[in-house]
Amino acid sequence: MDGTFFNEMYHDGAVRTPYARLEDWMRAMPAELRQMKQAEAEALFRRIGITFAVYGEGGDPDRLIPFDMFPRVFSQAEWRKLEHGIKQRARALNAFLMDVYGRGEILRAGRVPAHLVLGNEAYERAVAGIFPARGVYSHIVGVDLVRTGPDEFFVLEDNCRTPSGVSYMLENREIMMRMFPTLFRENRIEPVDGYPDLLRRTLASVAPQKCDREPTIAILTPGHFNSAYYEHSFLADLMGVELVEGPDLFVEGGFVWMRTTEGPKKVDVIYRRVDDAFLDPLCFRPDSMLGVPGLMDVYRSGGVTIASAPGAGVADDKAIYTYVPDMIRFYLGEEPLLQNVPTWQCARPEDLKYVLAHLPELVVKEVHGSGGYGMLVGPRASAEQIEHFRARLLRHPDNYIAQPTLSLSTTPTFVEEGIAPRHVDLRPYALVGERVELVPGGLTRVALTEGSLVVNSSQGGGVKDTWVLAE
Repeated sequence: MDGTFFNEMYHDGAVRTPYARLEDWMRAMPAELRQMKQAEAEALFRRIGITFAVYGEGGDPDRLIPFDMFPRVFSQAEWRKLEHGIKQRARALNAFLMDVYGRGEILRAGRVPAHLVLGNEAYERAVAGIFPARGVYSHIVGVDLVRTGPDEFFVLEDNCRTPSGVSYMLENREIMMRMFPTLFRENRIEPVDGYPDLLRRTLASVAPQKCDREPTIAILTPGHFNSAYYEHSFLADLMGVELVEGPDLFVEGGFVWMRTTEGPKKVDVIYRRVDDAFLDPLCFRPDSMLGVPGLMDVYRSGGVTIASAPGAGVADDKAIYTYVPDMIRFYLGEEPLLQNVPTWQCARPEDLKYVLAHLPELVVKEVHGSGGYGMLVGPRASAEQIEHFRARLLRHPDNYIAQPTLSLSTTPTFVEEGIAPRHVDLRPYALVGERVELVPGGLTRVALTEGSLVVNSSQGGGVKDTWVLAE
């Protein structure tokens, strides 16, 4: 243990088996070589163009995401446990979406409060009654996981709309293989580079019924000002599909068409990276310049698949999150393989009372928040910040949930003074189509600031390569 935190490399005074071959590598690397390799990694990231955008803070919004060279390692047995739990969760979340946009059985049974769904801003009434291909609403499910012990994993949140970060997963591996080829010769590591082909196969498997040929797939991006634009273009290139913006598409004759130099070409599957509100100005925000007028009519008639479906976000709302274990029991008849973090819903008077009395001990999050913003980390907050948040809770309690401050695991991380433990989380990506599939790995995010539990890149976090050892 590192204090009260589980250290994934060292446990009970010994190196844990998955990290056994990394100790010598770590100790044999002099500071000069480490600094040289770190500079090499940063140069590669910059040359390739791997940046993320942060707006509203002044200066250059395009920033290089910090990359840590020390990989995070899972054994095959650890990964299998996670994989089974993630697949179970992805199936249940899709069953929930099909239900709440259909018969609403879980609401009628009282297992999930109807007002949390039907009154949710992510619930899109325009989708009600639509049955998408294979009944899949969320095609890419990013499940954020934290670890607190040797066999203790918890789901922190689900991402059912357009989870980002997979480009970092792939580029982290590419850069590590380029910089440390000997490491990969000495360790049998499961590959992740099959993700683009797997994503393309997944999207092709959910082509609409009206598609009678090899489906044409396109990635719909808001454009190069979007914070994840690099990822959109990166995936389009690796998948061999077109990257389009709203004006590149139009609706005619009950189908979606793409403008090309050779004339219009029908599009069957749209992997959209545009928010619901901007997808179709005739259905959602009329002032949207990012979407395609009439797109929802084609979707409703079965002429195109939108991945993930509009309205999928109602399944990853932080208030809905607390009911995912119930969804697994209700739809699958199984016990959850991965546990939720204990959560208080501030909309409940008894929960709010507890939260207000224990603010210095808790993490409080906005129900619709993301990116590490709009949250209070009680143990690291000042008395003034706590009182400010107390006032916000009293004004709008239904906007917040609260959770205990978890003892997030740490992994060795290269820092200025050498090697030190830093807190991490993990986002694997479940692809849902004809089957639910994952590549063995995910995006490990690391809180580079000493003692920080916030791993988001917009809040100073970095990324690591994630290894799953082959048997």
